[in-house]
Amino acid sequence: MIEPGKLWQLEGGQMRRKLALTFGALERDIQGIAEKGTEYSFKNLPRSEYIKQVSQVLLKDPKLSKESEEQIKKLLSEQPINELRLCNFARNELLGIIGTFPAEWDLVIAPHVQKTDENGLVKEREFFPGVCVYAEDIRSPFNIGSIFRSAEAMGADKVYISPHCIDPEQPRAIRSGMGCIETMGWERLSLDQLPADLPIFTLETGGTDINEFKFPDKGICIIGSEELGVSPEALAKATYGRVTIPMKGLKASLNVGVAFGILMQKWVEALSTKKN
Repeated sequence: MIEPGKLWQLEGGQMRRKLALTFGALERDIQGIAEKGTEYSFKNLPRSEYIKQVSQVLLKDPKLSKESEEQIKKLLSEQPINELRLCNFARNELLGIIGTFPAEWDLVIAPHVQKTDENGLVKEREFFPGVCVYAEDIRSPFNIGSIFRSAEAMGADKVYISPHCIDPEQPRAIRSGMGCIETMGWERLSLDQLPADLPIFTLETGGTDINEFKFPDKGICIIGSEELGVSPEALAKATYGRVTIPMKGLKASLNVGVAFGILMQKWVEALSTKKN
């Protein structure tokens, strides 16, 4: 991290970009997820004091709105200061001034604490055996990370990805996945390599209403890219059927990660109803 005195020597856009990076690094350090080499390292200056000094640099920025200035001063006046909230607010205000708003993979969120049993051992992940998704040619690291998050949260067994799908281990995908890519089992396969013993269906327009679709106890749902949707080859492979989310909007457009989350909720509801 840069010394506060050096920040005072910077001006304009250079100062704002460096400040935004500094506040982002501080957020990660506060949450214990600092990247190697970016940990707070000023031994003779408490981190809270460093944050106060860096915040003073921001308060001198003529482009900072009066409302934002008052909010930062309010956060600085708290005893003790809420370091995380202050740094997060400051970073996002800077990004607004710069004109670069954070993407999903830029959010600074600590992974959830793993569940442990009475002996302190990490519990095995609970999931629905045989409930899988096949991500076909998803190119966005944000979308693939979102798909893994929904799959893990809703109890999917495994994620399959197509040969041309973005690498889930791409740094932005990893950050967007919030630890779920490392937790979920996944495998890169072609359509022809998918398990033959599981029914296959697709999430695509022109199919059965999701509220009427009879979800299988086990199966693979194929989801395609937002640009092209599911390929003709995948549609042919999906002999179990096609499920569609009804929409009323003029655009009738959902992000693929959001659409998959809706599908997983409906699938889990159907499985839970059968159990009961």
